[in-house]
Amino acid sequence: MAENTNNNAQETLAITVTEEKNNIDDPKVEQNPIKVPRKSLQTRQLVLPLALVTFLLSIPFLFQAIWLLYVQQYDCEGLLKSLPRLQIVVAIGMISTFVVSNGVVYLRTRFPAPGLILVMVPLVVMFIVGISFGGSFKMETRQIPASPRWLKMKVNSNSNWNNIKSCLYDTRICRDLEARSYNLKFYDFTTSKLSPLESGCCKPPTICEMEYVNATYWNKTNKEMATGRGSGMDIDVPYDEDCDFWKNDETILCYDCHHCKDGFLKTLEGKWMKLGTFLVVVSVLLMISHLLLFIGSMLEQDRG
Repeated sequence: MAENTNNNAQETLAITVTEEKNNIDDPKVEQNPIKVPRKSLQTRQLVLPLALVTFLLSIPFLFQAIWLLYVQQYDCEGLLKSLPRLQIVVAIGMISTFVVSNGVVYLRTRFPAPGLILVMVPLVVMFIVGISFGGSFKMETRQIPASPRWLKMKVNSNSNWNNIKSCLYDTRICRDLEARSYNLKFYDFTTSKLSPLESGCCKPPTICEMEYVNATYWNKTNKEMATGRGSGMDIDVPYDEDCDFWKNDETILCYDCHHCKDGFLKTLEGKWMKLGTFLVVVSVLLMISHLLLFIGSMLEQDRG
């Protein structure tokens, strides 16, 4: 009797194990997979592209920072001592913003709200710096380095300009212009494209109506001498005092002219205005991208 009972128990156990094995191997037996909500999948499909876009938008900050750190300043810009230091500070700020931005993207699921606040701080700073370079703060820009009014104040300072004009002479801008246009006739020279520095420092103003010999040598005409200051003749003809500053001496030329200062100023303003526009545009785009990414991350957590 005991042996029969043991045999029956073993047979029952074998049948049960066989049935369970058959159920596992049988593809017709339905399994119960873990279901992921459709809304959560849709949100994730939106968040991942936003994270990628945010990363791509931050890359220009890195490249622009490298350019500022390793590319030299414009001719004689370093004599305005605040500008080289400012250039380094802005470059470091852009690198920091790049690191913070991508750190927030990486940790968006853990710290969405603190991450948004953290990244907005450097972005707002970059935005304010950008609009200050563009001269948007009308009253305060005289005190803001690299703003248009600050640059104009520094360039028009006699002590600064004496050093700048010596530096411009050492850069051989006018000598290079003379060599490049040595065989050009008057018409060809007047139609050639000159930089603001070449036009302002290496030739007399057009209003002087001097006789062209070469790019850096011009003879005063009888008409120009008659309309000079104190002549009392042709007072209706507009007169530019830069005509008196011009000398056919390669060490003087028009380096003391207002047109030369304007040319140097235009060169500096062009650089810093472009940098300001870049900072404003990229900062705004990153602000929008991070805000959308924050909203997407919160929705993903709620629906997950």
